[in-house]
Amino acid sequence: MAKTKLKKFAELDTLTNVIQPDCQNISENYHLRGHWSRAFFRNSNPLVLEIGCGKGEYTVSQALECPDKNFIGIDIKGERLWRGAKTSLENDIRNTAFIRVQAQKLEYFFGKDEVSEIWITFPDPQLQKPKIKKRLTSERLLSVYKNILTPEGVVHLKTDNEIFFDYTEELIKASGYNILSICRDIYNNKHKVEPIVTKIMTYYEEKYVNQNIPINYLKFSFK
Repeated sequence: MAKTKLKKFAELDTLTNVIQPDCQNISENYHLRGHWSRAFFRNSNPLVLEIGCGKGEYTVSQALECPDKNFIGIDIKGERLWRGAKTSLENDIRNTAFIRVQAQKLEYFFGKDEVSEIWITFPDPQLQKPKIKKRLTSERLLSVYKNILTPEGVVHLKTDNEIFFDYTEELIKASGYNILSICRDIYNNKHKVEPIVTKIMTYYEEKYVNQNIPINYLKFSFK
């Protein structure tokens, strides 16, 4: 297992769709900041991020489903990113990229109003009280998302964890942000959400659904 992990880490450096920045020396002068679609993807299509993308299956599936958008998967775990990056290259999926970085540093990589959508799919709910600030929908990270999203930009959240979902809903309301869509148990209420919400499943999502665990969805904006 350790050898396989090390092999993946080594191969990451050779994958053309993976960016592994030196976060110790990163600044807001990062060369792709504000220019991802034009400079990296060579088009002017909308930019979509998946935060905590894991193995990237959701990022890759969305890229196939929506070829008119550019998708970037964000995760700090390189061995996870490896799978999504390899799948994209092996299948010539050109509208994907992956960045190995913590979500807290996104503002160093994306300019103001550069991102059209953000997806957060089945994040660690960080249930222990000392870790609440690490949640991917924490107040700090919401301010980051707000800064890099376009004025019309939206955030999508999918989770099986009721505590985390309630926390996020309450924080969005308390912050004065706009809930555009909210649905509990989406697979028994498909008519209440856009088709894309239930059309693509992550590995864990499929497991939860097979165990009859409800999946909840929240879509919000900062307008």
